[in-house]
Amino acid sequence: RLPLISVALVQGKAVGGGAELTTACDFRLMTPGSEIRFVHKHMGLVPGWGGAARLVRIVGSGAALRLLSGAARVDPERALRLGLSEETLSSSDETGALEEARAWLSQYTEGPASVIRAAKKVVTAGRELPMEAALRTEKDVFGTVWGGPANLQALVRRPKHK
Repeated sequence: RLPLISVALVQGKAVGGGAELTTACDFRLMTPGSEIRFVHKHMGLVPGWGGAARLVRIVGSGAALRLLSGAARVDPERALRLGLSEETLSSSDETGALEEARAWLSQYTEGPASVIRAAKKVVTAGRELPMEAALRTEKDVFGTVWGGPANLQALVRRPKHK
């Protein structure tokens, strides 16, 4: 629910609470050799900080049940197939991976901050609110950007829609 776009960069192992934390981000990127693993069952537990509910929304109920009840290691390739990760970066070293992650994320964060925050707000509303409330939120948020500085600058540039 942050007003910003968030990304988890998984380098190494995100296990248990670390796996849960990845589900709290909008996007997940992994480096070669990294893994995400929900090991809660081995501790006689289930996720307790929203990781299970968010995992269901990310990968679907069947895959979430398999990951939670199987405590399986999810490597970057499997994470991509499940939709648990958006991309596997090419770099494994910390500096290179961080630079790659920043470059990847920039496609979603470049532009007017007010518009990025507005997009995040309407997506969060669409995911979490009943339809009528989400539609009201979208209408209200639209009203905050319509005629705003970013909208007026875009109109001056007269962008072509392709």
